[in-house]
Amino acid sequence: MGAQEDQQGPDAAGERPSDTYTDPLTRLGNRNRLRDKVAMLVSERAADPAPFTIALVNLDGFRPINDLFGTVGGDEILSQVAHRLKACVPEGAMVVRDRGDGFALLLPLVFEEQTAIRLGELIKDVLSAPYDLGDRNVRLSASLGFAIYPFAGDEFDALIKSAETALYRSKRQGRGAITVYSTTIAEDMRRATQLEQTLRNAIINDVIDVHFQPIVRLKDTRLVGFEALARWNDPELGFVSPAVFVPLAEERGFIDTLSEALLRKAAESMLAWPPELFLSFNLSSAQMTDPRTAVNTLAILDSVGVDPYRIELEITETAVMTSPDTARRIIAELRSAGIAIALDDFGTGQSSLGRLRDFIFDKVKIDRAFVSGIDQDRAAAHIVKAVVAMCEGLGLKTVAEGIETPEEGETLRSLGCGMAQGYFFGKPADAAATLAYIKNAGLPRAASWS
Repeated sequence: MGAQEDQQGPDAAGERPSDTYTDPLTRLGNRNRLRDKVAMLVSERAADPAPFTIALVNLDGFRPINDLFGTVGGDEILSQVAHRLKACVPEGAMVVRDRGDGFALLLPLVFEEQTAIRLGELIKDVLSAPYDLGDRNVRLSASLGFAIYPFAGDEFDALIKSAETALYRSKRQGRGAITVYSTTIAEDMRRATQLEQTLRNAIINDVIDVHFQPIVRLKDTRLVGFEALARWNDPELGFVSPAVFVPLAEERGFIDTLSEALLRKAAESMLAWPPELFLSFNLSSAQMTDPRTAVNTLAILDSVGVDPYRIELEITETAVMTSPDTARRIIAELRSAGIAIALDDFGTGQSSLGRLRDFIFDKVKIDRAFVSGIDQDRAAAHIVKAVVAMCEGLGLKTVAEGIETPEEGETLRSLGCGMAQGYFFGKPADAAATLAYIKNAGLPRAASWS
């Protein structure tokens, strides 16, 4: 194993000076070098177009590294990545530094999808080993996108575009994914791009709506607040699930615009509510990496005229861990203004207990995975009981999500859970229906609670 291609550009006798071919940090070739090598390979195989492969490798979660360790630490990791890639690619392959935390590989002897995937798995394993930064070790994962000539393109720009499409698909799937370009993937991405444009227009035209789901106090089923939930009904597409359009807005970089518009709309609606009711609103992972989030949030509430003490913001473990230092500052700024912070989807992350130690929260939302059928699931009941006891010890409020039956609600009440929401107490409804719900006090009551 090991790349054997010369990683430097032509010397003074070549067509271009070497610095146009060489990445100054890693001393690998750059995209110019890759372009010329691909052109040469295409020319050599013109008469008999035998396949070869281009791969793009991108580090997952690299941005916080520079935040935590500075550019010196980030540069050291990139240098180590370059060394590892050169050591693990096949004979005759070439590794180049592409852009930022990205690398590209030219693989002349990788002819088909399964070989590409096997190599991708090897590269993932190699790059996931700890990186030594002196007194600290850092772990990262990598996502990969492959494009095979001539099926994914018959010249450099087309191949790179296909590899970028495959890499983008990998990024959408989560950390450490591998994708080999295909026409099916390209069609999926085309549809996603069309949906993105439709969503952008919907945001501009302010047609994304906010619905509200009741949150009740379990001991007496008294209404205490509502969670705001995004809803989108498009004239042509019909109902589009927030599980589709919210991640799309995050991926395409305009979730902050969407979220701020929804917060303003939700805050305006709650002006008509009794002052004792609170609003719970979700912040995205992207917002927890933006230092302006607290200022922007408070500015919206101030412009609408809503007291921050009536607002609760929900964040997930994934959101706070993307950029922990920034998230910690955002949480501190919001709490100092009176806003409560809830840890959402508790129990679904890999180290939620650690998050309770590392960050200051006011409330924990117990994920619906532990609630469904809890009245018949002893293991789930024991888990919830332990979570509630732990939260009581930490001075945290608890709310359970996804209650659908009176039996589930009674079990949660008996276990000491403080609040709950779910279809049993009310489905998400628009602003007008929510006002009617408040006025009619339309809460179901179990006989055992009266």
